[in-house]
Amino acid sequence: MNIRKDLPEIFDEFKDKRRESFLKVKEIKDKNIPVIGIFCTFFPQEIALAAGATSVSLCSTSDETIKDAERDLPTNLCPLIKASYGFAITNKCPFFYFSDLIVGETTCDGKKKMYEYLGEIKNVYVMELPQKRSAESLQLWTAEIKKLAKFVSKEFGVEITEEKLREATVIKNAERSAVKDFYGIMKADELPIMGLDLWHVLNGVQFEFDKKAVPDELKKLKEKIFSENKHITGKKRILITGCPIGGATEKVIEAVENNGGIVVAYENCGGAKAIDENVDLDNPDIYDALAKKYLNIGCACISPNTPRLNLLSRMIDDYKVEGVIDMHLQACTPFQVETKTIRDFVTKEKETPYIQVETDYSDSDLGQLNTRIEAFIEML
Repeated sequence: MNIRKDLPEIFDEFKDKRRESFLKVKEIKDKNIPVIGIFCTFFPQEIALAAGATSVSLCSTSDETIKDAERDLPTNLCPLIKASYGFAITNKCPFFYFSDLIVGETTCDGKKKMYEYLGEIKNVYVMELPQKRSAESLQLWTAEIKKLAKFVSKEFGVEITEEKLREATVIKNAERSAVKDFYGIMKADELPIMGLDLWHVLNGVQFEFDKKAVPDELKKLKEKIFSENKHITGKKRILITGCPIGGATEKVIEAVENNGGIVVAYENCGGAKAIDENVDLDNPDIYDALAKKYLNIGCACISPNTPRLNLLSRMIDDYKVEGVIDMHLQACTPFQVETKTIRDFVTKEKETPYIQVETDYSDSDLGQLNTRIEAFIEML
């Protein structure tokens, strides 16, 4: 039985949110609402909300414009960087076209240099992300968030007050909590949905411009899912970690779910990583609170990456994970080098089977992916 065909059509709404938001961003511009294009989960979206602006991800996940990008960028560069740059220079990305400001962070060398090229055609601001976790790093990141707030205030002619920041934080905390509660449905022994449908929801929420509406949307969706009374069992429970997933790389999820597995948890960007923690509103210093929350995101670009290990440990336990797939994009050096740390932690500390797969935005490796993942799932 194809379980996904029996699921409610409500998932299509979230699956299509990115495409629908192409039209919505034009409506937002027509209302003179500033648009900030972003590339990473380290961007504190509370700053945009406090400025009366909206933010949207510019990360592209298709190989459509990679050849265009390779006129300026090396071929052996991360496909996410090449695709994002390619869609920008070809004007095939409405989000890039309508962005009044683009904010990047120094997460990797490839992005840092790519931002220089983007700066030739668009207004680009780059935040200096600390490369390690320490008291000094927290001071640096706090200062960077303050500098960003000052820059955005001047750029859009608005005042970002502490009161506005706290109001924005309440909205973002509610959104994060709602998303975390939603994907918690996959902790159940009998699962109500497939992992690909879960991913479409998690990805779609990122393109919802009305952040206040997210909690209610997800509450209603959760009620509809449980009203379907689905009980999916007998599939191996898989957690995916590593590089961001989306678009073309959904083939990894499909390879799992076409070969006897089900993805119950996503630790990577777009999954639990960025929304596992909220901003501490009891902290009297709102900038310090924001800095602590965002600096604690477990990304391989910061060392030591203990937050990633801590989150992985909890998710493996909470979601009763039977196997971990560590997905890397080609030429993503930080995550590739971190492979040994994650493999040793998963297999030795958590005593859970592990496999690492590398891919890009093409379909040339579909056969190999399916073969390797099928063999991994059969072994479980």
